[in-house]
Amino acid sequence: MLPSVMEYRRQAQKRLPRLAFDYLEGGAEGGLSLARNTAAFADVQFRPDVLVDVTDCQLDVPVLGATAAMPAIVGPTGLNGLFWPEADVHLARAAHQAGVPFVLSTASTSLLEDVRAASPGELWLQLYVQRDRRIAEHLMDRAWQNGYTVLFLTVDVPVHGNRDHDKRNGFKLPLRPSGRMLLDLAAHPGWCWRMLRHGGPQLKNLAVSSNARENITEQASALSRQMDLALSWNDIAWLRRHWRGRIVIKGIQGLADARRAQAHGVDGIVLSNHGGRQLESAPCPLEVLPEVASELGQSLEILVDGGVRRGSDIAKAVALGARAVLLGRAPLYGLAGRGPAGAHEVLAILRTELENTLRLLGRNRIGALDARAVGKR
Repeated sequence: MLPSVMEYRRQAQKRLPRLAFDYLEGGAEGGLSLARNTAAFADVQFRPDVLVDVTDCQLDVPVLGATAAMPAIVGPTGLNGLFWPEADVHLARAAHQAGVPFVLSTASTSLLEDVRAASPGELWLQLYVQRDRRIAEHLMDRAWQNGYTVLFLTVDVPVHGNRDHDKRNGFKLPLRPSGRMLLDLAAHPGWCWRMLRHGGPQLKNLAVSSNARENITEQASALSRQMDLALSWNDIAWLRRHWRGRIVIKGIQGLADARRAQAHGVDGIVLSNHGGRQLESAPCPLEVLPEVASELGQSLEILVDGGVRRGSDIAKAVALGARAVLLGRAPLYGLAGRGPAGAHEVLAILRTELENTLRLLGRNRIGALDARAVGKR
């Protein structure tokens, strides 16, 4: 096991060709939103209490009808097969072993039925809505029939953000290798062998629910150019007609929209700028969190994502009002850097760091974390 999540990032950077690592790591345009997400955690300072009995330290929390072994969820990330074959299956297994929920993306590269067969754990579905609503309806029906219990509607991606790194690398689906790309791929024979052996990543769930062929070009088109640009708050009622479980709105970036989510009766929200991948100079979720939690924390389950790299980051988010955090890049660093074992190891590291942080703060349970435990630098 490596010492920290960032060590797994460095290992992933070595093992992935540049186009794959940049897709994993990169943000929108100049990376300002991405950088602010991580910098915001550094701006929060702890205020520990001492001489507190911390022999027993309880990390478990209730979240969206489930119990998580720590206030973390393995969040939805797309095209994970670019980093490791059957990536979503391995992430779901790692989440179950760690005792936390796993959210499967619409852009997943493993069938939701295969993920369920591989993991008896808490599985939730993230949804993108295309113009043809029957695709989303079919996805929701498949997920519900397979025991997925919570729906995350992502609302901050009507179109893909401007990603300079993908343009620079010529990253588009299907790949059309340039001379420079071929040299880069040749320098990563392990990755190339895995892709050749298992086949390139396919957006399998989207393909099944949209009747697309096993053709990544058609699948990518269904995910991007066919997004429903008319989706609005009024469509929460449509979701309710097709989903019997809890509904969470992912991509809230301010108090006004958080209030709208509450007014429309959803069960929770994720404060998120999509990991800094969509809108440059978007609001930082951690900085928005205290205001939203102060007003709505008693009526909505508030989750937050973006920039979590340490167990201490999880503690800061909880202290500022989050029920739990969504983990995006961190488990992917583990998977890309050391395969399935790496995903397990990253979650174990975060748990150990969180437990140590809680004890050093003089708290013996996660529920004792509140705004008194933190301040600004």
